[in-house]
Amino acid sequence: MIGEQRMNRIKSGRLACCLKLVRQEGLAIQQPILANPIGCFTTETGTLNQGNHLWGYSDFEHRMRRRKILAEDTRWPAFFPRLTQNIAGLATGFFANEREEFRMNDAVTKLRV
Repeated sequence: MIGEQRMNRIKSGRLACCLKLVRQEGLAIQQPILANPIGCFTTETGTLNQGNHLWGYSDFEHRMRRRKILAEDTRWPAFFPRLTQNIAGLATGFFANEREEFRMNDAVTKLRV
């Protein structure tokens, strides 16, 4: 499994508007196609006015196929300009679970002991 972190630096004063747009319209387009949202988070320290979206994929090829389908969906190119007018900068990062037997629940259980 790999995870993708999409970091959006939102223009000052537009964070609430941007999050509302994503909740009301963006996720309805993205979620059925990308299929595995891990979460959406905003920053409280460090770089402020940042939205972080985490998506899970079985591997990088799976991610590329799903992103291609999203780009080809006519709703996404119609929505994206309205989203980007709120965004000052974009970045993407990836993380991988190299050990298939490792699961987050196991790690959390071990920390509680």
